[in-house]
Amino acid sequence: MAEAKVLVIADIISDLCTEMSNSTKCRISSGEQTKHIMKIDGRAGLFKGLAPRLCSGAIGTIVHSKVLQHCQEADETEESGTNPKESGSSLDQVIKETTQEMIARSAATLVTHPFHVITLRCMVQFIGRETKYSGVFSSFVTIYREEGVLGFFAGLIPRLLGDILSLWLCNMLAYLINTYALENGVSTMSEMKSYSQAVTGFFASMLTYPFVLVSNLMAINSCGLAGGLPPYAPAYSSWLHCWSQLQREGNMSRGNSLFFRKVPAGKRSPIIMGCKGEVSITQLSF
Repeated sequence: MAEAKVLVIADIISDLCTEMSNSTKCRISSGEQTKHIMKIDGRAGLFKGLAPRLCSGAIGTIVHSKVLQHCQEADETEESGTNPKESGSSLDQVIKETTQEMIARSAATLVTHPFHVITLRCMVQFIGRETKYSGVFSSFVTIYREEGVLGFFAGLIPRLLGDILSLWLCNMLAYLINTYALENGVSTMSEMKSYSQAVTGFFASMLTYPFVLVSNLMAINSCGLAGGLPPYAPAYSSWLHCWSQLQREGNMSRGNSLFFRKVPAGKRSPIIMGCKGEVSITQLSF
């Protein structure tokens, strides 16, 4: 669990990067970022946002399972009166299963997004050294009081779009590879098909990464934390505004590497205040 949380920190808060020089092309590893966080907050700093993240994972798994089961049962009931000879092709089966998975994932994302927002904001507090979001319940109260119900769903639309596009790209590419690229009868066919699913999943996640980036930025946009306000981060009027500005600056892929990161083009790094004063220059670039 500890290793998983460290990876979540590295992925979501991915660009609490220490600027090693004045060059905007300076690359920094995630290990150096981890050491920097531990230097200021200790090991506990690596687990900021753990509680809402665990809640999100547990609730999301339950919702996904229940919705998917309901969709499958409804489909079985519908097919019970259908002649087996009239069953659809393998492509129809892929489309049906992907649609069911899309509905289940979307429902889980919708229900757990408030926890996702709280998780991100708990992490971003590292920049301004705030303690505004210190607990799950108190964070819900804070967001509702300051932003209303809509505050719980900041960044939801690009996140949903990214999940849906990634799912369809992954499944359809895997279907095409398994059907037309891999020959039947090969002894390792099942193993090859499992590999193709993993490869297409990775490829789809790379293509849809900009949606993840925009969603994370909108979740902290103008939320009252230093990391989500100028001069540390621009104020975006909508996720489309955020998307267009990142695209214009050439920063659509910022933070997509776990091991090598760079300060976004044209950005200066804000100074992070530690317990002993100004300890480092960092840049938020999820």
